[in-house]
Amino acid sequence: MKSGYMEKILDIDLAERKVKTIDFPEIVKKQYIGGSGLAAWYLHNETEPAKIDPLGPENTFVLLTGPVCNTPVYSSSRYEACAKAPLTGVWGEANSGGKVAQDLKSTGYDGLIIRNASEKPVRIFISEDKVDISAAGQLAGKDAYEMEQVLKSESGKKVNFVGIGQAGEKMVPIAALMNDGADGRAAGRGGLGAVLGSKNVKAIVVAKGSLSTPVNDREALMASIKEHKEDMKELPASLREFGTAGVITPNEESGDLPIKNWAQGSWREGAQKISGPTMNRTILTKRYNCGRCAIGCGRVVKVDGGPYAVAEGPGPEYETLAMIGSNCLVDNLEAIAKANELCNRYGLDTIAAGAVIAFGMEAYDRDLISKNDTDGVELVWGNADAMLEMIKAIGENRGFGKILGQGVRKAAEIIGGNAVEFANHVKGMEVPAHDPRARFSNAIGYATCNRGACHLSVFGMDFESGLEPPAGIGFDQPQDPYEVEAKAEFSVVMQDLMSVFDALTVCKFVVFGGVGVPSLVHWLNCITGWDYDVDSLLKTGTRIFTLKRLYNNRLGIGRKDDTLPPRLTDFPRDSGGSKDRIPPLGKLLNDYYKLRKWNELGKPTAEALKELGIEE
Repeated sequence: MKSGYMEKILDIDLAERKVKTIDFPEIVKKQYIGGSGLAAWYLHNETEPAKIDPLGPENTFVLLTGPVCNTPVYSSSRYEACAKAPLTGVWGEANSGGKVAQDLKSTGYDGLIIRNASEKPVRIFISEDKVDISAAGQLAGKDAYEMEQVLKSESGKKVNFVGIGQAGEKMVPIAALMNDGADGRAAGRGGLGAVLGSKNVKAIVVAKGSLSTPVNDREALMASIKEHKEDMKELPASLREFGTAGVITPNEESGDLPIKNWAQGSWREGAQKISGPTMNRTILTKRYNCGRCAIGCGRVVKVDGGPYAVAEGPGPEYETLAMIGSNCLVDNLEAIAKANELCNRYGLDTIAAGAVIAFGMEAYDRDLISKNDTDGVELVWGNADAMLEMIKAIGENRGFGKILGQGVRKAAEIIGGNAVEFANHVKGMEVPAHDPRARFSNAIGYATCNRGACHLSVFGMDFESGLEPPAGIGFDQPQDPYEVEAKAEFSVVMQDLMSVFDALTVCKFVVFGGVGVPSLVHWLNCITGWDYDVDSLLKTGTRIFTLKRLYNNRLGIGRKDDTLPPRLTDFPRDSGGSKDRIPPLGKLLNDYYKLRKWNELGKPTAEALKELGIEE
């Protein structure tokens, strides 16, 4: 018996208020596995992207787990949400950890599909015994933390949820999906919170069930997992001790940290003030673990009193510290913690929020906007209070925040002048907190990722920082961040592997724990009863990535869109670890296209599709 799936996916029609269950054919599961892989197969085959308004009822929303979710596999409680993205207008996906994914699977479902829209706010309730759609007027206007309290009070038992704050309700294009309530987990990128808002779904509520994911060979799986127990203890010590915040100062030294909207090279004293060690000494109270997690990189913080008081709750991670902190020249850690709390409550992507505020600060600095435009807020570099006011304005979709909430691409169009020159995005998605001038694999990853600029597409930067790449992919030594000739090959392999992770729905940090690709293959085979090897698993990653590319090709995406913003291709840093470095994007893309077997316009060739078994 092949396992790994509950063999039921909820198919919910909000207009008709009808719920049924479906499943995908076994061959499709093996070809696309789960998570964003199966979502890509479904949305590519069942929707017409060019006819979809991202905020219209026709935009189908898919949320799926993978076959390793709710199994004993390390860090396997994640979900992938996919739809046409409001922020970019192209393929959209976002994923999150926490515990809600394993809770959902424990009710007997691998995920859900939501079609059409409700006329009034609703919540979808899922348990082992029932699934219902009911009015959610009592949740309207509530932030994510407040909503958790209401849901717990209503249910009288333990529930979890994926939902939206006020930003999602108001369909702000940088709105996130929030889950695990006051634990502050988020599927942030692309504005998928706005998609739920457009459908009038305030929350997908899950009452934890009693079911476990069926495992084909549990004895073999457990034996292999136990073999890796000591390996998991060998994770980089800083990841456990300081969380992702531990790389703030190393990234500043190497030239990877975003500073002043990517225009400044060094910021040593500021980086130290917002670093992981500083957080540990000042506001940290404990660590947080997602479901099945053996790492515990999450931070829990508390700020007692003062203008930036924060009740004990989730603390800022690296991306938040960098985008809201260094990228805005804000060096007040307590203010950043407050900003993180506000983003969690409103339901905002912290990467995008920091990026648009830094963009706004530069527009203000260049006199393209004034206090008259910003509702009296002095949007100057390093102004923590102005940063917080802008987060509130974005979350409430008012004033200048309404412009910034559109994302930097649209905001630049509205502001005009030369604002487009410092609107740092790819395909409409704001560049995250790793500089491609410091890690050339990110140049390829940002330019080619199907959802827009994404550091998790290739996820090569850590292996260009001294760590050994995962075993089994053909690269057994840390990579030179500036090496060019083999960079595309390394990036393609890593991109395929990361596509597999997003299909399995397992945390990518597992690769730091000595879990190489052969072990990952073995675990998947133990769970499913399949017969994957390393090559066929990576080929599955290629297939998944390629299908998402075809979705985007249908929207007109091609080589013209596989680019980087001018600041990251034309202007090297003037100081710091990556001073004077510029990624040779043209050369890197040419090599990448050849390896992918794409034509010069960025479309997969018939040969590539035939090899992957994809029928366009």
